[in-house]
Amino acid sequence: MTDVKLGQVNPATAKNGIASCGVNPWLEWTSRAAIIIIYGGSALLGAAGIPQLLPLDGVPELLMVAASIANVLFLGLVAMTTMTRLVPIMKSRGIETRISALLGAFLSIALAFLPKAELGPIWSTLSTALILVATSLSIVVLRWLGKSFSILAEARRLVTEGPYRIVRHPLYLCEGIALVGVTLQVLSPLAVLIAIVVVMVQCRRMINEERILRLAFPEYDAYAARTPFLIPVRLIPTALGRLAHQARRKLSTRAIDPQA
Repeated sequence: MTDVKLGQVNPATAKNGIASCGVNPWLEWTSRAAIIIIYGGSALLGAAGIPQLLPLDGVPELLMVAASIANVLFLGLVAMTTMTRLVPIMKSRGIETRISALLGAFLSIALAFLPKAELGPIWSTLSTALILVATSLSIVVLRWLGKSFSILAEARRLVTEGPYRIVRHPLYLCEGIALVGVTLQVLSPLAVLIAIVVVMVQCRRMINEERILRLAFPEYDAYAARTPFLIPVRLIPTALGRLAHQARRKLSTRAIDPQA
């Protein structure tokens, strides 16, 4: 999902597979309509299938319903966001960027057609929890992305706050976590192969989007220099430091009060 800032673009950047401005209104609204129909229709189908998951017999079933609701909300939000998104001021040319974007967005759907794996309660709960957490976080990220949302590599509006202060591609990170959860549910050699291909395509997709961002906005280099690409590596030392601090406090408390 591309996130870029509206502004002036140098016409010289309309080379090397990059087109600036001059958006065809018919193509723009056709692509919007396609996204709205696909994601909006998927949201309606998902909502219609939720009652079939009832009644709830335990935690795994509860998590599954919650994950389904979160997925419906995310799909619906994509459709609604597409209605009001900004017109791109720069976009990629060439078949490779389009194929990468479309495969990255829709190839993982193939996992839904694979037979469910025989998982124990622990693994089943873990996989569903991953999907629920990732989808819920995707909703938050998409709200920050807002009118910059895009499936193809296109420049609209630069977003550097909220989750985009943590990593440059938080939506792809959330989708990757969800992909792990879905792959666990249909675990098989074919499922793993599809997941690997999806990850490779998504990496290519991110590279294509960053190319657009760097060409469209000189300030993106400074943003990229201070913000990790995909993994929030700066949060790891902070989290470990907090755990170590809590452990030291517990040890010091026990040293003072042996009965603690």
